[in-house]
Amino acid sequence: MNRYIIALLMLFAFIVYANPANSQPKVLIEVTPAAGGFSAARLARLDSGMNAWVKQKWVNGSAVLIARHGKIVFYKAHGYNDMVTKAPLDKTGIFRIASQTKAITVTAVMMLWEEGKFSLDDPVSKFIPTYANEKVLADYNSKDTTYTTVSARRPITIRDLLTHTSGIGYPGIGTPAENAIYAKANVTGGLGTKGQTLADAMTRLGSIPLFFQPGTSWKYGLNMDLLGYLVEKWSGMTLEEFFTKRIFKPLGMNDTYFNVPASKSSRLVNFFMGDSTGTIKKTASIFGGALDMNYPLQKSSYFSGGGGLCSTLRDYAILLQMFLNHGEYNGVRLLAANTVRMITENQIGDLHPAIGDDASHNKFGFGFYIITEEGSHYTPSQAGTYSWGGLFSTSYWVDPKEDMIVLAYEQMWGPYVANTAKAFKALVYGALND
Repeated sequence: MNRYIIALLMLFAFIVYANPANSQPKVLIEVTPAAGGFSAARLARLDSGMNAWVKQKWVNGSAVLIARHGKIVFYKAHGYNDMVTKAPLDKTGIFRIASQTKAITVTAVMMLWEEGKFSLDDPVSKFIPTYANEKVLADYNSKDTTYTTVSARRPITIRDLLTHTSGIGYPGIGTPAENAIYAKANVTGGLGTKGQTLADAMTRLGSIPLFFQPGTSWKYGLNMDLLGYLVEKWSGMTLEEFFTKRIFKPLGMNDTYFNVPASKSSRLVNFFMGDSTGTIKKTASIFGGALDMNYPLQKSSYFSGGGGLCSTLRDYAILLQMFLNHGEYNGVRLLAANTVRMITENQIGDLHPAIGDDASHNKFGFGFYIITEEGSHYTPSQAGTYSWGGLFSTSYWVDPKEDMIVLAYEQMWGPYVANTAKAFKALVYGALND
């Protein structure tokens, strides 16, 4: 009998230690590169690369966090938060993460879906009457901004919003027709919005035409802002309250905010603009002065689920580790494992996300860009890798097959910023040592 028990214990130990998912730490910890399966010498190339990007005047600075098997193997910043005083960029700085807000909105939506608040195929009009009997743009007259419409063949659904297949566009970054129609209706992209509430704007959005028949195409749009308003209706809380009470506090994301508190204002990272000559300057506003880059410090009650948050590398790494842990972090379960599976697999069928040079090979889940088997031929990221980024040059990806999360944050626009992203991925995967 004792031999039988010993044999069972040995078998159990083998199963646990042979399966990385079972042995994966539930809380991110910092370790040596070797402990996470990285070569320290090869990972040092990333340090050299980040320094070179600054010397070559591609960027003012970059901050990076890499974790594998729940172990942080690289967490550093290089460059400057002030090019004049040479104040260094702090890896713990608070960054404007813009569209990285979307993954948090998706998390909130799917938490409420698990609670039975709605069905994924419910029409939006079930919850917001202005989305009943929607119209689709047919013709637009640029001379006087008038247009004609046809009836939508079917209502837009919650699933359409999660996948950007609703036909809703994005103010300011869409076609001239989209931009003009949204501007005329005073519908904004959500950042720095004053004088209106999310409820006002998203209710008004229902009376504006869609830009294609629902479900027939993929188009990046205000879908997550609309979902943010639906979270408010389903939960009875503002989006800020729901995020804080149901996601940030339980996970320990203590530096993620719509409104950065005054006590942490000094940690808000500066924003920069670069030009073709390599001149990089701190910038107080963008879009011709329309957006004050100190907007996170200016108390706002317009909570954009598509782009309103600020966060840190470490906080957002916690969110991504929660996804990699199949919905759980540090003993707190936000989502069921099968919900995470749904979020991170193809949800758009034969459609393709209209982004990037390799978009025709890849897919889209609920809020995430998904690399397919075919798409993996063009990148070191393995099939199943999911990712997104933010308007102000922040990005991340999760590679489940490598059990790895990677975040790279900058706060700059310029002609050479994209060069860093092209160099970065090769440096990360080239440092893997197993």
